Amino acid sequence: MASENTPVTQQIGRNNKWSSADHYNSLYHPDLELAASCLLKDKNGRSCELRDLYRDKKAIIVFVRNFLCYICKEYVEDLAKVPKSFLQKADVRLVVIGQSSYLHIQKFCSITGYPHEIYVDNDREVYSKLGMKRGETSTSSAGSPHVKSNFITGSIKSLWRAMTSPAFDFQGDPAQQGGALIVGPGNRVHFLHRDMNRYDHVPISSLLRYAGVETIPFGSQQPILEV
Repeated sequence: MASENTPVTQQIGRNNKWSSADHYNSLYHPDLELAASCLLKDKNGRSCELRDLYRDKKAIIVFVRNFLCYICKEYVEDLAKVPKSFLQKADVRLVVIGQSSYLHIQKFCSITGYPHEIYVDNDREVYSKLGMKRGETSTSSAGSPHVKSNFITGSIKSLWRAMTSPAFDFQGDPAQQGGALIVGPGNRVHFLHRDMNRYDHVPISSLLRYAGVETIPFGSQQPILEV
């Protein structure tokens, strides 16, 4: 689990074949170039490229495991609490990307109350090209402020949602892990985190801080005071 005091780690590059333009501000990331043209779908099945999300402004992009994951549900419920006015003031987009069919988007937004942008990468091309993990190295929650349910009750709720959904499926690959990306405007990666397990998400208040957005407290966190 990424802690509140963890410094921003930029996972920059896998090779040294960069142009001077690519190396701008040392924020170029070759994996992003591989993923930039991958297609995503919105709730209506309309397609857009990943690069469209950060072409003109900075974006916080959160990749979730699957829409049935109770941990992802509770994390997105907290993302829903981020005021649109905070994002507008900082000129930052907040985007969730899942890996199910787009037909599950509206239901997921309905149960989480999530009002911001959301898309799906049904073929997991973006997940793959950004190096998102499959499988888990650990399942320790490490005191996440965003996880409210225990494993048993959370799993029961997930199963019930699967049984009552229009199509009985996992709404994404259960082995696929998520992550978080702060990018833009243009091809400038400010932060990239690849989750190692279902609990290894970056605290939302950290993401907001890294992106220059006013923060709000979650769980037992104390409000962050600017001095």
